[in-house]
Amino acid sequence: MSMGTISAAYIAAAILFILSLAGLSNQESSKRGNWYGIIGMVIAVVATIMNESVDSYGWLILAAVIGGTIGARLAAKVEMTQMPELIAILHSFVGMAAVLVGFASYFDPASNLHGAAETIHNVEVYLGILIGAVTFTGSVVAFGKLNGKIGSKPLLLPMRHQLNIGAVVLWFIIGSWFLGTDHGEGTFPLILMTLIAFAFGVHMVMAIGGADMPVVISMLNSYSGWAAAATGFMLSNDLLIVVGALVGSSGAILSYIMCRAMNRNFVSVIMGGFGTASSTDDDGEEQGEAIAIQAEEVAQLMSDAGKVVIVPGYGMAVANAQHAVSDLTKQLRDKGVDVQFAIHPVAGRMPGHMNVLLAEANVPYDIVLEMDEINDELSDVDVVVVIGANDIVNPAALENPNSPIAGMPVLEVWNAKTVIVSKRSMATGYAGVENPLFFKDNTRMLFGDAKDSVDAIKSSL
Repeated sequence: MSMGTISAAYIAAAILFILSLAGLSNQESSKRGNWYGIIGMVIAVVATIMNESVDSYGWLILAAVIGGTIGARLAAKVEMTQMPELIAILHSFVGMAAVLVGFASYFDPASNLHGAAETIHNVEVYLGILIGAVTFTGSVVAFGKLNGKIGSKPLLLPMRHQLNIGAVVLWFIIGSWFLGTDHGEGTFPLILMTLIAFAFGVHMVMAIGGADMPVVISMLNSYSGWAAAATGFMLSNDLLIVVGALVGSSGAILSYIMCRAMNRNFVSVIMGGFGTASSTDDDGEEQGEAIAIQAEEVAQLMSDAGKVVIVPGYGMAVANAQHAVSDLTKQLRDKGVDVQFAIHPVAGRMPGHMNVLLAEANVPYDIVLEMDEINDELSDVDVVVVIGANDIVNPAALENPNSPIAGMPVLEVWNAKTVIVSKRSMATGYAGVENPLFFKDNTRMLFGDAKDSVDAIKSSL
């Protein structure tokens, strides 16, 4: 395939990727956006394979078969509850790929660059390995936190911010050292920088609390994009540069939007200071006593209500209760009850987690509202049903300045006439913060598996 044809294919793929991002911006067009992305990636892969510089098709096919088989098997087995951790570990692959490509590019014996061209290439190598290394270890730690292998509480090392600043200063010093060496003699500073970047990635994500992991996922998504763009510069691949820039910028914008939604500082997120305040939610006061309720009583309350709002959380995903919730919604609407869903920006373990689950269960898009759209109306709601959510409905965020989630906007469900909280137990949420909502006078606790509880409500209706 001629270079002109490959360039045309790359342009077409880039356009499809842009259309894919545009399609993914809302639920109605998300399927079309996915198809644009799939077609664009097929075009990109075929065009790259047909490049005249590719001469080892045996190894390429073997790698594609092995990688494709593993990817297809993982995609078939993964549950929706595991999707955030799958995304995190996939980000780590992108980061490690950037590291390996960077070292391979630096040690390439066929490299004939001199003068300014060599300096520019070495800058590309240095930045690509740096971003890739931070992305790799940060994503691995995020994966561990999301699947429970690593605790969700932030690791608060002494002088942690000074350590982060020191790492950044060292990167500049080592970078100057690396760029001042002759070709092939910069191996030691390159390895030293990589090790520091690995350590920085671990510390950056370890210092972030569990309630903030959805923002970490979008942030690492951005890092993986910039790592891919750096790889594109090293390989002189225009499409990889464009795609990396698209992913990096969109991930950064999403992180910024989510930080605003959670009343956090964007720069603090990037430097690993997000959610690290040394605060406690223990104010020394008795919380009171939670009042339990049965599914039959909940069914009666919902049947008599004029307006019901359902707040889904990670517990709904764990119980795979979205289809039961969808059926319950249809039953209530058939009875003339006005039913809406309230979605917090960080409900679940990644951005849009709840929206995807509800769309999978065919819940109408027009009754799924974001926090900003529905919070002011909750005082007019007869019954709010919280299904498996905890931190996103915690009044301590607004009432307790010493809480680790203080200042985070939450769904103010306690303003409704009656609040039903469906949970397995009184355990805290992912942030490890006690929830005063459970003990309010207008709150009733429906204990049990979310799917079983919803099924019981449906039967009573």
